[in-house]
Amino acid sequence: MKPSEATHQRPLRVALVGLGTVGKAVAAELLDPDWRAAVSARGLVPPELVAVGVRDPDRPRGITLPASVRRTARLGDLVADPTIDAVVELIGGTDDAGIVIRQALAWGKPVVTANKKLLAEKGPQLERAARDAGVALRFEAAVAGGVPVLAPLVSDLASNRIEAVRGIVNGTTNHILSAMAQDGRDYADVLAEAQERGYAEADPSGDVEGHDAANKLAVLTRLAFDAWPDVRRVRFCVPSVTGDAPPGITCVRTFELERAMELGLTIKLVARAEPGVDGGVRAAVTPVAVRASSPLGTTGGVTNLVEVVAEPVGRVSFRGPGAGGPATASAVLADLLAIGRDRRVSTWGHLPPAVSANRVTDDLGGERAWFFVLRELLGAPMPAWIDQVALAASGDAFVTRPIALDALRARLAPLGVDVPLYPVIPEA
Repeated sequence: MKPSEATHQRPLRVALVGLGTVGKAVAAELLDPDWRAAVSARGLVPPELVAVGVRDPDRPRGITLPASVRRTARLGDLVADPTIDAVVELIGGTDDAGIVIRQALAWGKPVVTANKKLLAEKGPQLERAARDAGVALRFEAAVAGGVPVLAPLVSDLASNRIEAVRGIVNGTTNHILSAMAQDGRDYADVLAEAQERGYAEADPSGDVEGHDAANKLAVLTRLAFDAWPDVRRVRFCVPSVTGDAPPGITCVRTFELERAMELGLTIKLVARAEPGVDGGVRAAVTPVAVRASSPLGTTGGVTNLVEVVAEPVGRVSFRGPGAGGPATASAVLADLLAIGRDRRVSTWGHLPPAVSANRVTDDLGGERAWFFVLRELLGAPMPAWIDQVALAASGDAFVTRPIALDALRARLAPLGVDVPLYPVIPEA
């Protein structure tokens, strides 16, 4: 389409529900003449913001809306308005957001959302509603913020057989682990500072225990393996000698990061999934040991990285800002432009309907390498058998040769220590 042709099409009339950090960034771009001119110059029709739905329309939001953009707290009336072409849901949560999205789809209006928690919990139902209504449900912003991951997974990699997806998809935990490794500070100290700086919530459990990353993994899994997984079955804890360590990164200790570095490794919270048996999915979100020089190992701070392993292309990486208003707004706006071109094409594109509540199995079965630190022995001599299983060692830190978890536990149990056992991703 030539730029001159774009002016002959009616702009997509958009209702924006939610005016928080991301909502304000989306609204600012939609109202910005320079952004609209740039979109037009690329042969596209910039959408028109016509209404905003917020719980308290009179509360200042840090953005000035023109008189042409109406505010309302009546979200049901807003999405039913026949003058609205598309709805952007950015209020978060699962209750009101779910109602808004379902109502919009029922009225035949395409929807854009960044709500990974709602997608992870209600993905099958929302997909079915969008397919039944024959309109788009788009959610590029739900994974890795402004990094375009989902669209390439569906379209540009369509000629490939996806063998695995994995990545660092939570900036809060990556910031904490990066600071612990670089500065030698304890987890509690870094977490407190992250909360003060706004990188972590007052209740950080959703991030530090791995649930936010699991929600994003569910979205990736649906597009990579044609199934919405049950996130409640995803593993969040690395094993220990006698059971499971605390969930997510809450088990990681600073001295483990220091010992890992001596072996050329680092510890990262990695969400990962691959096809299992009988149509199932092997998935987990746990700390793992990776090569410090690898793409995963060098991804620091709040940056996100998603790797796709596929045949025949090999390994493809997507890296960039995983959160924040401007970055996430980029993905939301791209979805709006896609709807402007075709109001029926959802993020899953050509893919057939997904299986719901797909079986999720533990990805720690079978033989694999492990990293652990036996600092608890307090200088006592190491048993001779450690040399038989160790691939690399540095003082009291070890990387094993591939060995089954039960076999490693049987070796370690007589020592009387209970330490986290971190799976190693050797190729990462």
